[in-house]
Amino acid sequence: MNKQIPPFFLSDEYFIDEKVNFLKFANEYKVYNDQGAQIGIIKQRISGWHKVLTLLVDKRMMPFKLEITDTNDQLQATITRGWTFWMSKIIVTDPLGVEVGIIKQKFKFFKPTFTISSPTSGEEIAKISGDWKAWNFSITNNVGAEMGKINKKWAGALKEVFTTADKYNVSIDPSYAESNQKVAIVATAITIDMVLKESK
Repeated sequence: MNKQIPPFFLSDEYFIDEKVNFLKFANEYKVYNDQGAQIGIIKQRISGWHKVLTLLVDKRMMPFKLEITDTNDQLQATITRGWTFWMSKIIVTDPLGVEVGIIKQKFKFFKPTFTISSPTSGEEIAKISGDWKAWNFSITNNVGAEMGKINKKWAGALKEVFTTADKYNVSIDPSYAESNQKVAIVATAITIDMVLKESK
């Protein structure tokens, strides 16, 4: 096991719950483990000028920055996108700012696909694809074998606690090695709703 990756990414089950804040332009999500304990939060960092520009410019073209932190507000990973005009390129970095993954988006009839590549070799390490409307996504590795899922099925006790439809579960195969590749894949998967909203 690679103990150098942030502890947040050692889990295999993530439950994401959108926190509605009508006073801010930015989105915010809480992240829970399979026991119902909060393990982190996803925040969108947005500046004053960015808020103004959202009123003037199509947000699908605008840059965004998402930060994944643990419950002690310690940075676990960052996802950023620069200005874009067609099919975004998104970068995942670790807490030290080192790139661990490059995400590229493709859209086809409401079925978005995200390819995740190594920033060093350029080789594809995983793909996330599925039906946004039905909210079913499959995470496959570089040889096409399924290694995880994203859906709105909340299992066990969590099903009783969280009853609204704005929440989703990211499940990763426990046999998948803990590494920077897992950081890139999980970071992409748990922020997928926020990324899709910014790209819509």
